[in-house]
Amino acid sequence: MTQARRPPAPPLPKGDRNANPQGIGFWSLVAEDFRTHDRDWSAQGFWTLFWHRFGNWRMSVRPKILRMPLTLIYRFMFKSCEIFCGMKLSYNVPVGRRVRLDHFGGMILGARSIGSDVILRQNTTLGINSPQDLNAKPTIGDGVQVGAGAVIVGNITIGKGAIVGANAVVTRDVAPGTIVGGVPARVIGTVAGVVAETVGEEP
Repeated sequence: MTQARRPPAPPLPKGDRNANPQGIGFWSLVAEDFRTHDRDWSAQGFWTLFWHRFGNWRMSVRPKILRMPLTLIYRFMFKSCEIFCGMKLSYNVPVGRRVRLDHFGGMILGARSIGSDVILRQNTTLGINSPQDLNAKPTIGDGVQVGAGAVIVGNITIGKGAIVGANAVVTRDVAPGTIVGGVPARVIGTVAGVVAETVGEEP
């Protein structure tokens, strides 16, 4: 019996609006990111997030002709972050608050969205698992921690407070408060407080 084929993933965000977190201004958001990265001006994760936030903020500038110089600046700095910070995070990936991009390099962060209070470590890959569906990218929930070298691919969800171990390869949904590791990733534990908190929440 052949395995049922998964339906195509829904479209990704178009990047045609400011997708920075609501309820906080641009500079307040930058200050929060700075504190999240231990007030370290040299932290590559801080600068990658700064230009990500800038890329979103510029989308609130109207009309488009006034935004064009900002777009040129963003594109140049986006590429600079790839080269000098070793991190690729496009502005059209919605990113929550207090996200920490830990340590230098090797991050390809092509997610559908990244929640708040997330920690992503070096050499993390988020993206598609097949060129046949370019929309099939993962959703990273609030409070998720991802270990160095982890690969998370496909139209899957990493639930709130889950922990993905170093070098794990994740191709299936991870329940809230679950600890996974290995290749392919399997459940190796739970985060008790998170599991208790999510009981009874709407799916």
